[in-house]
Amino acid sequence: MGGPGDPPEGTPEGAPGGGEDEYRSVVFDESFVRAARLQEFSAQERIADHAPAVRRRPPLRRGLSRQALVLVLLIAIAFGTAIYMGVRHPYQAPTASEPVEPLRMTVIPLAPEGKVPGTADPAYLYEHSPAAQFKSGAEGVPLPASRRTAHFSDSQVVTALTTAKDYIVRSALDPDVLTGREVRAVRVLLDPDQLDQFDQSFSRPTADGRHAPTGWLVRFDPARAELADRRIRVQGTLQAAEADSSTLEVTADHTFVYALRPAGAGDKAEVSLFTVRRELHFRFDRDDLRLHQAQLVVSYVQAGPLSCAEDSTNHLRPLLAGQTAKEGGPAGTDPYATGSATALCGSLATSAQPKV
Repeated sequence: MGGPGDPPEGTPEGAPGGGEDEYRSVVFDESFVRAARLQEFSAQERIADHAPAVRRRPPLRRGLSRQALVLVLLIAIAFGTAIYMGVRHPYQAPTASEPVEPLRMTVIPLAPEGKVPGTADPAYLYEHSPAAQFKSGAEGVPLPASRRTAHFSDSQVVTALTTAKDYIVRSALDPDVLTGREVRAVRVLLDPDQLDQFDQSFSRPTADGRHAPTGWLVRFDPARAELADRRIRVQGTLQAAEADSSTLEVTADHTFVYALRPAGAGDKAEVSLFTVRRELHFRFDRDDLRLHQAQLVVSYVQAGPLSCAEDSTNHLRPLLAGQTAKEGGPAGTDPYATGSATALCGSLATSAQPKV
């Protein structure tokens, strides 16, 4: 009789444990079977020597991808840069720019005390005058050593000084300007807000302290005098200073000495010296610096030898070699008239004339 646990057919043939012992090493319990990973090969994989049937999918990434993060970062940097440049850009226009002041000018003729000295040799006159050590042309208008200010860089200060020098050279050393053939070379250096005043000065000259061409530039009456030597002697100074956080100011003080002869008289005519002292005050905002333009706000001119009785508003009418000043003073001043400038005249010291 078999035991209670034996199968009805009895113990299988074979070893003492029956036929079950033959497969005991390959029998799996229930927990092993449940944990097993079932994987079925595809037909192609079964043909290809049982290559892996299933390709593992990459794990899902949660959140933004790397490309998206880089794009967001670039946008943030660009936005921050735009805000910074809008706040700190050196050429940003002020929110409320100050109006440009009109030029205030004073032209004072200097009358000689006697005859104007002269000789046929311009070099001799220069050597025996106070201008003997002056340099010629633009070399006599050197740029000073410059340094940055609290609100303007070195380059901006240099730009202001260079623009002021350009104005001085064009308005007092250019032969075409001196003879009245050219004004545009000076005009293009002015702030646009001063162009109406400039144009009116030349279209309707008036001795009102606002509209005299000789306040803007130096020019002689071409019917009276011409240059005997284009190497004009110059000496003076340029100084730059910060007026406020948005304005630079340049002060120019120069003395110019011209060798003149009568118009159309030829090279053998006697030559005399004519002296012009100019003090100019320039003003620059950031737009002026960027555009290489200037605001000319003050022009103070002393020039001679001139006759006080002649009008020096439109042209300077020099007294030449051997001439004396006409009798009479400047035009009368009416204290009841509004908007008019006081007529002024001075005397040219003998020490300012060459020793002939």
